[in-house]
Amino acid sequence: MKLKELNGIPALAISEFGETTINGLTSDSREVKPGFLFAALKGSKADGSVYAADAAKRGAAIIVAASDSKLSNVSAPIIYVDDPRRALALAAASFYRVQPDVMVAITGTSGKTSVASFTRQIWANAGFASASIGTTGVVSPTRNDYGSLTTPDPVELHKLLSELVEEGVTHAAMEASSHGLDQRRLDGVKLSAGAFTNLGRDHMDYHPTVEEYHAAKLRLFRELLPKGAPAVIFADDPFSKPTIAAATEAGCKVLTVGRKGEFITLKRVEHERFRQHVEVQIAGEIFEITLPLAGDFQVANGLVAAGLAIATGVPAAAAMRGLERLKGAPGRLDLVGATEEGAPAYVDYAHKPDALENVLTSVRPFTTGRVIVVFGCGGDRDKGKRPMMGEIATRLADVVIVTDDNPRSEVPATIRAEILAAAPGAQEIGDRHEAIRVAVAMMKSGDTLIVAGKGHEEGQTVGTVVLPFSDHTEVAQALKDRLARERNP
Repeated sequence: MKLKELNGIPALAISEFGETTINGLTSDSREVKPGFLFAALKGSKADGSVYAADAAKRGAAIIVAASDSKLSNVSAPIIYVDDPRRALALAAASFYRVQPDVMVAITGTSGKTSVASFTRQIWANAGFASASIGTTGVVSPTRNDYGSLTTPDPVELHKLLSELVEEGVTHAAMEASSHGLDQRRLDGVKLSAGAFTNLGRDHMDYHPTVEEYHAAKLRLFRELLPKGAPAVIFADDPFSKPTIAAATEAGCKVLTVGRKGEFITLKRVEHERFRQHVEVQIAGEIFEITLPLAGDFQVANGLVAAGLAIATGVPAAAAMRGLERLKGAPGRLDLVGATEEGAPAYVDYAHKPDALENVLTSVRPFTTGRVIVVFGCGGDRDKGKRPMMGEIATRLADVVIVTDDNPRSEVPATIRAEILAAAPGAQEIGDRHEAIRVAVAMMKSGDTLIVAGKGHEEGQTVGTVVLPFSDHTEVAQALKDRLARERNP
């Protein structure tokens, strides 16, 4: 492909270097091959301009760099742009040429993974070849690949989208993290609709204030959605009103869902242990459905997903049928098993204050005994949420065990102490394996156990090493061992 065929490249550069052949794109100098375009991006830990000379030595045909970074001793042609991240994203979109016909993006603090998964499932139930992209990886009719980034790098993302098209995928739902939006990873994605779930405290190690965090989320509606495109917004969150205002001002077609929703109005919910009976109104028609998932937050996620599906062409009745067939996203209030007395044990990804409060609140209605929670907080992340989560756990659970959760470079005991400072009466068991075993051993009839924080993850990051660890596997084994002890005392 010629440089002149790539979007995001200034006209002056096209006139000078337009006939240059581009064989690939990357922002990692180590991945540069002859004929590649190298984007020298500034990150929180490194400045890509430092590696421009190395990229040129590896055969880079073009270097794209920020206007304020003056490179020297670089043997390849340099194109200076105001926003290299956006330039790379637009170039990637045109380099890989195709993406699914219908693309939707979901932003918010919690629920993105579930909404993306639910939207994919509703589409699939309606007969569309569909995919979801996000924290738990990529799921399509032909693949189920685990991933690590909520919103992939733009080159990786557009390569993936082109592969999905080759597989026959026509509809795809993806998560839009605040990092991904701020770093222009979704620029170049041709969106049919967008959605907002909620906003709570998260990523305060990246965003200086909650207002700036919210502003990053709003980029989806202000800059990425086409004018007139549907914006499905959960109406019952404290940040719903300013989000609705921003989306309206941006020219989006705002569709609200929830108890205060006008597009899909939640009329009634009846909770059972593993399911909920839900009544909604859509365009004057009443639908009564059984959602096979527990928790008010799953009702909210389901309504946002249904809103996206309807907004992209699925009839309301078909969307409601799809809700009745949903399977929860991996690690989202995931029922691992139960004791012999029937006390359930769940694994949940809740690692933020709002998410932890949601999951603990959700299990209370069907818990006749105690709510037991095992959780910790990650190292090298927002420290301010640690006492907040300690307070939430002790207020909403009957038994709290504070343990380790990806301490990274921090001293694990220090992290636990910061949680425990606001968690009077909580137990401290640093070893997560032992904490889970103790929690399972103490379960009685009527109790509910929540192991929170890691969800679908299959590793524990200590220092720079990722050790194999799965909450799901640990809980399942602890339940198995407990059963064996009871049957063979």
